[in-house]
Amino acid sequence: MFAEERRNLILKLLQEEKRLTVKELAKSLSVSEATLRTDLNLMEEEGLLTRTHGGAVLNNNDNRQNLFSERALKNVENKKSITKKAITLIEDKNSILLDASTTALELARNLKDMDIKLTVVTNGLRTAIELKENPKLNVILLGGIVRMGSMALEGHLGKAILDKINIDIMFTSASGFTVEEGLTDFNVYEVDLKRLMVEKASKVVALLDHTKIGNSSIASFAETRQIDTIITDQNLSTEMLENLALYQIKVIY
Repeated sequence: MFAEERRNLILKLLQEEKRLTVKELAKSLSVSEATLRTDLNLMEEEGLLTRTHGGAVLNNNDNRQNLFSERALKNVENKKSITKKAITLIEDKNSILLDASTTALELARNLKDMDIKLTVVTNGLRTAIELKENPKLNVILLGGIVRMGSMALEGHLGKAILDKINIDIMFTSASGFTVEEGLTDFNVYEVDLKRLMVEKASKVVALLDHTKIGNSSIASFAETRQIDTIITDQNLSTEMLENLALYQIKVIY
């Protein structure tokens, strides 16, 4: 069983039982307790659960809402500088796709007062609300499931809409990026839809502040070969630039 599949199952079991011990999880998943402790520690760092003595509990609705708000306030200046560069890639009458990340929400705040015609497709609830008052923006909210405390629509219901729209550019952020794993995120439910979004876009632009580069999270939603451009706020290492050049990925600072 792959780590991503195992962590999906851990979340599913926690949603059913609310609280589980490492011993119970080890028995249910047929993996070692040491492996599960590593999983649980990583998932706690991502805000998905809270570790207890000998086990874990699922984070409640308020915790998830607070997590989104905390992420929105984190590295705000870096997000602003990155999204100002992203704006320069958008042309009149483009059709763009925004994920539900806090960085994409910052991009939406820059877009809402622009005097150009755009079609903006998103699975972000706050992103759609941010953009809806500009009459020149045709905002399409992807269908899907809204989980408690989440600001994103999730699942495959949005595929029907994506199949009918040509997307020029997808702007997406992530919890982490490595050349080996590509773009990764902690929300194992949202990544299913994000994979479809990546497949439907003609170009994929990753908006990544320096804290994301070289780190990885629970689930991958875009392979490195699927990324066209990375916009970041600090110089990348020579080794990273050489690796990205092999994939013909453009880097913008």
